[in-house]
Amino acid sequence: MDTGGLPVLDQRIAGCRACPRLVDWREEVARTKRAAFTDWTYWGRPVPGFGPDDASLLIVGLAPAAHGGNRTGRMFTGDRSGDVLYRALYDVGLASQPTAVSADDGLELLGVRVTSPVHCAPPANKPTPAERDTCRPWLVRELELLRPTLRAVVVLGAFGWQAALPAFAGAGWTVPRPRPAFAHGRQVTLDAVEGPGLRLFGCFHVSQRNTFTGRLTPEMLREVLRTAADAAGLPTR
Repeated sequence: MDTGGLPVLDQRIAGCRACPRLVDWREEVARTKRAAFTDWTYWGRPVPGFGPDDASLLIVGLAPAAHGGNRTGRMFTGDRSGDVLYRALYDVGLASQPTAVSADDGLELLGVRVTSPVHCAPPANKPTPAERDTCRPWLVRELELLRPTLRAVVVLGAFGWQAALPAFAGAGWTVPRPRPAFAHGRQVTLDAVEGPGLRLFGCFHVSQRNTFTGRLTPEMLREVLRTAADAAGLPTR
């Protein structure tokens, strides 16, 4: 699909129009906007991953939010889920600041990259299985490019877990059979035919439904991030 590095991949992702339903939805949201963001020029395109190209820890979400990443053009930026995630990354020493409001706000991730198995904002936050599968080659390629340095992955939620496991296999890691089921705090080691293995960590998604109800607390999220960072060889605080 792509013979360049991550910057080239990110550009190719941002130009993708493979899923008509998602193209129509993301562009309609960008035209109509939300009242609170009428002054914004929405991104309205697929949202590529965010973070350094030599990351040793990857965080995999679900898909961009209609008025978050679809508005700002950066993963988990400009919505409440991102507020929770980036605050926790900052708290454990993996982000340069605790907030993420726009793509030019100066936020830097430290040894961490954030991506998702679906790069377009979907209606009702629910991509179809076909859309998930159509988007998978982008994640496979991202994993291949990160493979020299990647040592651990945190997957947020069951959808991301189910979508990411075939991508790990496609990128050269061995996924156990039967496939391990998602659970918060789940830890799985994926071996590789060549090179180092990969430590996989499950975490409840940072959705408002989970954070508002206390199903996922800041302490729970920080604990998973610290454990995963340690597996990736990253210092934390």
